[in-house]
Amino acid sequence: MYQARTPPLTSRLPNVGTTIFTVMSALAAECGAVNLGQGFPDFGCDPALVEHVHAAMQEGLNQYPPMAGVPALRQAVAAKIAALHGRRYDADREITITAGATQAILTAVLCCVHPGDEVVVLEPCYDSYAPNIELAGGTVVRVPLTPGTFRPDFERIAAALGPRTRAIIVNTPHNPAAVVWTRAEMQRLAEILAPTDVLLIADEVYEHMVFDGGEHVSAAAIPELAARAFVVSSFGKTFHVTGWKVGSVAAPAALTAEFRKVHQFNVFTVNTPMQHGLARYLADPAPYLDLAAFYQRKRDLFRAGLAASRLRLLPCEGSYFQSVDYSAVSDLPEAEFCQWLTREIGVAAIPMSAFYEGGFEQHIARLCFAKRDETLQQALDRLARL
Repeated sequence: MYQARTPPLTSRLPNVGTTIFTVMSALAAECGAVNLGQGFPDFGCDPALVEHVHAAMQEGLNQYPPMAGVPALRQAVAAKIAALHGRRYDADREITITAGATQAILTAVLCCVHPGDEVVVLEPCYDSYAPNIELAGGTVVRVPLTPGTFRPDFERIAAALGPRTRAIIVNTPHNPAAVVWTRAEMQRLAEILAPTDVLLIADEVYEHMVFDGGEHVSAAAIPELAARAFVVSSFGKTFHVTGWKVGSVAAPAALTAEFRKVHQFNVFTVNTPMQHGLARYLADPAPYLDLAAFYQRKRDLFRAGLAASRLRLLPCEGSYFQSVDYSAVSDLPEAEFCQWLTREIGVAAIPMSAFYEGGFEQHIARLCFAKRDETLQQALDRLARL
């Protein structure tokens, strides 16, 4: 008799373990802490959006849609980008509906990065970027954003570009630092990339969360960038439905053709009734046009409460994250401080060092304010003990 045996497997991602978000959420649940770590709302979406999805299901729209996405939703995305950023994408050849932004970014990387290619990422950065590049056989080139301000250092970005550079990933509004790139900064990026064949993967999932009268300058709004960019958006972030995992990518036809070659084999297509529901919901622009005011009120409430603590507030120009410097509270390294904060104070946060390779200690923690007012107030009452 042969004995059952699981063959050994050489990992494609040997350095990847359980994400800090999973670890801190589990610890928050264990300790009964207010979870301001993982970035998702604890409130529901607009009931009208649910009704649109329900209606689509009732109408029998439950089978495979076209691989690139429901035409009505692609047309709505194209119209939205044209209205907001002045660039008209062809809904048939240049807009693809994806299974969330994370899949969109992975697909963009897989379709353009070959073994030996280099991809520039700006740290701190979202934790999926580097594994995506490694899965494609590429090399991650890490360029730090300016410590303290987290603004782009264009001299270092330019110095990182070389003959093997295939792409650069840029995230604005930024997770975790809540920085929003200015029009001048986007234009400077365009100038640096102009003499190269470097592609841009523009992670713009927090595009509608920009505060204090600021603007989100999409890569789609800069012609020199749009011509080389995969522009990634998220319905989940915009409409408070992160669990639906629906996003979109806008890119020139030649780039979209390659993107779809990968897309059709890693997801093929995306949830049909959700797509129809979103297409109908997008007929009214108010929900996304009003989103900045909705989150600015939460940001202001949260910042006002935090001002009473010994945590030093960093600027929050966009996204739904607030970073704080805890130097006046503790000398612990960031990961240890966040664990202590969860266990002893009852509020879960994410260490900024988790967004750097090998960690980079700045005594900064990230908190999420995409929560009900009661949740935020409960967290503030506990943080007031600091």
